[in-house]
Amino acid sequence: MIRSVKRGDEHAIMELIHALALYEKAPEEVVNTALDLGVHLFDEKICDAFVAEEGGKIIGFALFYTNYSTWKGKCLYLEDFFVLPEFRGVGIGSKLFDAVVSTAKERGVKRMDWQVLDWNTPALNFYENKKAHLDPEWINGRYFF
Repeated sequence: MIRSVKRGDEHAIMELIHALALYEKAPEEVVNTALDLGVHLFDEKICDAFVAEEGGKIIGFALFYTNYSTWKGKCLYLEDFFVLPEFRGVGIGSKLFDAVVSTAKERGVKRMDWQVLDWNTPALNFYENKKAHLDPEWINGRYFF
């Protein structure tokens, strides 16, 4: 079942964020907490999420927020998208991704963006199957504070 995030889900989502960071070979990079995530989702409303549930357990999530392009206007950024490995390959990720795409369309955004690591072949194949444009031209810039 795919549903919108609700208060209390931030704990399970944070566990999945840690699993994603481990998969991406950067577990030490996660400094966010479930408490902060809850504030950002429900109090400050700076991001939103969908979760995938199986038997009452959250097994995947997609977290996104509105961003802005001077060329396009309002856009949506898919920050993280993750399904536990044992639940992959049965369409759960596709349903999560499609829920975000539907939200982007409902919100009238002009573009939806995300990043994928160049070595993550399963994710690259997933996005190619979704007919997504994967742009090798842009290099990401970032500051850490």
